[in-house]
Amino acid sequence: MQERVVVDNIDVFIEGQGEETIVMIHGWPDTCRLWDQQVAELKGSFRCVRFTLPGFDITKPRKLYTLEEEVEIFAHIIDTVSPNKPVVLMLHDWGCYWGYQYYMRHQDRVKKLIGIDVGDVDSKDMHLPAKMIAFTVAYQLFLAAAWNIGGTTGDNMTRWLARKFNFRGGDINSVWSGMNYGYHLRWKYFLMGKRQTDKLFEPKCPMLFLYGKNKPTMFHSAKFVDELNGREGSRAVGFEAGHWVMLDQPQGVSAEINGWLSAK
Repeated sequence: MQERVVVDNIDVFIEGQGEETIVMIHGWPDTCRLWDQQVAELKGSFRCVRFTLPGFDITKPRKLYTLEEEVEIFAHIIDTVSPNKPVVLMLHDWGCYWGYQYYMRHQDRVKKLIGIDVGDVDSKDMHLPAKMIAFTVAYQLFLAAAWNIGGTTGDNMTRWLARKFNFRGGDINSVWSGMNYGYHLRWKYFLMGKRQTDKLFEPKCPMLFLYGKNKPTMFHSAKFVDELNGREGSRAVGFEAGHWVMLDQPQGVSAEINGWLSAK
């Protein structure tokens, strides 16, 4: 049975009756439906919580959310659904970036981290080939431009790129330029010569990191994987998959998550 609560004008969906709460946060250009497979696999043993990121719902007003606002909204949601116990965070794409920043500010509220395909993107250990850097800059600037153009043109630009990236998140018409504010802010700060945050992601709690090996660019360093695999209680696993690892390898991802969460 699915329960719905509204926090900061965001619909939050809760399924399962387990003692541990898993909060699932998606990225671009998805909605909370990204986690359908994982909820189906996990709700028998865990309490699964998910929501569509602020600004991503095409039925709601277009708005830019800063990193600080994202973190505050995450805090309100997590404090509402699990006021007395720390949670497990399961994150993908922009959900990783903003979710890691929430963790850095509220480490007492996070028991374990599951990051999917995005790791230490802003660390000094990130060393990508020129081809990967060029690809990343090109698609991110394109989406930043789509945010600034907005309207029908901005929406069509965003949907065109989502199709190029093999969008599988349901109705393509749910994809729109309002989802692109993260790219706009990232490049705005870069061009201003500033950082969005001084809190670089450093996981201290147990972490499971799952990533795809077959994609045009990487979002983590080799050192990040090595350090996780060398730490007791943490693990990093690469899949023959693209950026949406949970869609390309749903059974393998679910098995890894179940096994890791269930381990003593």
